[in-house]
Amino acid sequence: MTNHPVTEIIEALGRLRLEKPLVHHLTNYVTVNDCANCVLAIGGSPIMADETDEVEEIVSIASSLVINIGTSNRRTLESMVTAGRKARKLGIPSVLDPVGAGASLYRTQAAERLIRETGPAVIRGNSSEIRCIAGLSAATRGVDAAAEDTAQGLKADIETVSSLAKHLKCVIALTGAVDIVSDGDRTAWIENGHPRLSAVTGTGCMCTSLIGAFCGSTSDPFIAAVGGILCTGVAGELAAEETAARGTGSFHSALIDQISLMDGDTITEKARLHVS
Repeated sequence: MTNHPVTEIIEALGRLRLEKPLVHHLTNYVTVNDCANCVLAIGGSPIMADETDEVEEIVSIASSLVINIGTSNRRTLESMVTAGRKARKLGIPSVLDPVGAGASLYRTQAAERLIRETGPAVIRGNSSEIRCIAGLSAATRGVDAAAEDTAQGLKADIETVSSLAKHLKCVIALTGAVDIVSDGDRTAWIENGHPRLSAVTGTGCMCTSLIGAFCGSTSDPFIAAVGGILCTGVAGELAAEETAARGTGSFHSALIDQISLMDGDTITEKARLHVS
C-alpha cells in the first residue's frame, strides 16, 4: 500500500537532512543567495555553477539540478541546456523554473527549448507561466502571474496542470493562492501559504530550489514537488505569524528560519493537502 504523501514527504525530509544531497543550480542572480540559503536550511548542499566548461562535471556529482531562467542570457542558456542534457543522460532529476515565460519571445522559446532538450522531472511556475507552456492564452505581468490567469478557478487549473503533465510526461507544479501538483495520474492541491510570500522577491525561486533539494532525497518527483511546495507554504505561514508586527525584511529572515526548523510534527500539524 502506498503511503500518504505527508508520510512520504516526512520520510524524504529525514533522508534529506541525513544525506545532504548536492543540488546544482543554474539560477538567476536576483535570488541566488536566497536559493542557496533555503537549500542549506532544509538540509541540502547547494552549488551555483553556470560556466559552460564545468557544468557537465558539476552536474555529474550532483543529486539534482535546478534550472531557473529568471535572468538568463545567451551564454547561461547554453550552460543550462548543456547541464540539463547531461543530467538527463545520467538520470539525474532536473527542476525547471520558466520565470517570465510568455513575457517575451526569448523567455518563451528558452523555456520550450529546455523542456524539449532536457526533459525536466518537474516544471514549477505561476499560473501565467504554466498556461503559456500549455499553449493557452496567458496575460503575464513580467515575472508575476496576471490577475486574469489566477482567476481561472481551481477546477480549470487542475485540468490544465493534469493535462500538461500527461502531455509532457513530467510533474507540473502551479503555485499560487492554491498550489496544484500533478504527474498526470496523481493530483494534489495545497492550501498552505500566506500573502506575504508574494511581498518579497524570490519566494517562487526558493520554492523551486526546495523542490530540487527534495528531488535529491526521493526518486518520486511528485513527492518532491509536493514536499518543496508544502514546506514553503507552511514556513510562510509560521514566518508571517512570527513577524506580524514587523515588516517584510523580518518576514524574509523568518522564512529561512522556519525552513531550517521544519520537521515532521510541524508538517503533520499544518499541512492542508488534498490528493486525488
